[in-house]
Amino acid sequence: MATIFTANSSSIMVDGNPVDGVQGIDYRLLRQQGDVFALGSAERLTAYYGASRVQGKIQVASTNATLDTLATSGAMFQVVASLAHGQALRSVSFDDCFMTHKEFTMTSGGHGETVYHFSATRVREEDSTATAG
Repeated sequence: MATIFTANSSSIMVDGNPVDGVQGIDYRLLRQQGDVFALGSAERLTAYYGASRVQGKIQVASTNATLDTLATSGAMFQVVASLAHGQALRSVSFDDCFMTHKEFTMTSGGHGETVYHFSATRVREEDSTATAG
C-alpha cells in the first residue's frame, strides 16, 4: 500500500533553519548507466553503474532570504525535508548542496513564486513511525 505524505504535515529545513512559505520540493537521483551486449547480439546481457548526481528544487511563495543568500554566495548547505502523514514519517536529507540557479515568476492575479534549484552530493531517505508521547 502506498504511503501518502501531505504538505501541511511536512517541513523543510536548510542548515537547521525552517524554510517558510514552501510550496513544494522536487528532486531526482540520476545514476550513470551503461549497457553490456554480447558480440553479435542485440540483447543486453547486463548493465553497469557509474557516478550518481542529485538535483533538487524548492518552490517558495514570494522569496526566502536564506535561500536568496545561498543563491548568490556559493556557500555549501544541507537540506532536510521531513515528510509526514499520520504515523508515517520520512526524513530526506540532501548533503553538500550548492545552489545552481533560481527562478522568479508572478502572474496576473497571483502571488510571486521563487524556485531555488540545487545540486547535492547525495540524498539519504530514512523511514520511521511517529510515536505517541
